[in-house]
Amino acid sequence: MGKATGFLEFERKSGGEISPKERIKHFQDFHEHLLKREQEQQAARCMDCGVPFCQSGMMIKGMTSGCPLNNLIPEWNDLIYLEKPDRALGRLLKTNSFPEFTSRVCPAPCEAACTCGLNDTPVTIKENEWSIIENGYANGLVQPNPPKVRTGKKIAVVGSGPSGLAAADQLNKRGHSVVVFERNDRVGGLLMYGIPNMKLEKNVIDRKIDIMKAEGIEFVTNADIGNSIKAERLIKDYDSVILACGASNPRDIKVPGRDGKGIYFAVNFLKATTKSLLDSDLKDGKYISAKGKNVLVIGGGDTGNDCVGTSIRHGAKSVVQLEMMPKPPVERANDNLWPEWPKVLKTDYGQQEAIAVFGRDPRLYETTVTEFVLDKDGNVVKAKIVKLEKKVDKNGVVSFGHVKGSEKTIDVDLVLIAAGFVGAESYVAQAFKIELNERTNVKTSENSFHTNVPKVFVTGDMHRGQSLVVWAIKEGRSVAREVDKTLMGYTNLV
Repeated sequence: MGKATGFLEFERKSGGEISPKERIKHFQDFHEHLLKREQEQQAARCMDCGVPFCQSGMMIKGMTSGCPLNNLIPEWNDLIYLEKPDRALGRLLKTNSFPEFTSRVCPAPCEAACTCGLNDTPVTIKENEWSIIENGYANGLVQPNPPKVRTGKKIAVVGSGPSGLAAADQLNKRGHSVVVFERNDRVGGLLMYGIPNMKLEKNVIDRKIDIMKAEGIEFVTNADIGNSIKAERLIKDYDSVILACGASNPRDIKVPGRDGKGIYFAVNFLKATTKSLLDSDLKDGKYISAKGKNVLVIGGGDTGNDCVGTSIRHGAKSVVQLEMMPKPPVERANDNLWPEWPKVLKTDYGQQEAIAVFGRDPRLYETTVTEFVLDKDGNVVKAKIVKLEKKVDKNGVVSFGHVKGSEKTIDVDLVLIAAGFVGAESYVAQAFKIELNERTNVKTSENSFHTNVPKVFVTGDMHRGQSLVVWAIKEGRSVAREVDKTLMGYTNLV
């Protein structure tokens, strides 16, 4: 390393954030960033640890430890410190197709596994990644680089989320002709409509898509394969078809009153807000408004947090967020050792904003809803909730029971269900006649992306189930290698 003692000399410092009460006035990115010299000092904290767990991408106890993309983190940290941004960019792009996305939305399992974090604070890997790619754009280092030779092979990618885009990007670099089909009106999949603008501004996506277009990739929007466009057409017209349609079936809450008005899936709420924001700056009114409403968010994950932050920006009267699991500890428990993913309390941007606006954390742990109360017109007006207690039977099977006497009723005008997703949408699978597994993800053999249908491959959440953007990119790059090898007999893709 360029600064072998950097981790001893410099304390961790990351960029700040606009204060919660200020940032809720808009839907723009609210992060601030370090100056160039400060970023170089942070990169100098990378400690030449010998075994860089940060880039391992291992699964430990079902949780990700280190970067799934196996990013060459110590190398580009060193190059930042040595003031060689062009070389740092080259090493970053060697393994990551979209650092402009991951440096904004990834939860940074690399930092959780950082050796420096074992006895001190981890290196600011995510922010270092942001500095490399944004410096690359600012200084003209990121430019279209179309392949010089085409193979004559044609590939269709169905879905333009991070996995589909990664597969398209890699296969285009190899010289294949790639067409990406997207059922929505804009390219980006969950990046565009599943992640709020304040977490990932959409001009960041458009900037990268423009480069991919200049490199020769064709994008077709409003193309709903399996509905408006027949699956048979793609199988006939292309040498390979990659399905990257995501795991977009939201998990429902089946309790009395569920069919009431004012109860929506979180994904529909978030998509409508983003689309209206992009179309008209919310002036068209074509979104599910939380303004002046008592909002109940069911689900404690990232999507639930996004609903909290979005509702507050709408002008919600109150926000309550239900989480079935117990409140995590502030520090690692004794059975949650490094480099496992730290199962500790995380107060994300939406919860921070709720605390600032309403004076309390919106989350109610170990709590679920038992009934929605409707008025005479069928509108939801209240929700009955109850505390939960965890039970483990003699076989180790976990269940949750209601705590007697803990029932209460809260006022509710808008309910957003953010309880996760349960697999791929069936109509796409049926259109291509592909098999699903017991989790309703597309079935493949182990370590393969090939479906039961010749020429048809699968990748991303549709293959592995709901996961992180960084895993989606990993899947996209992996399926590209398999498709390339199938078509050409070998592959040189990384």
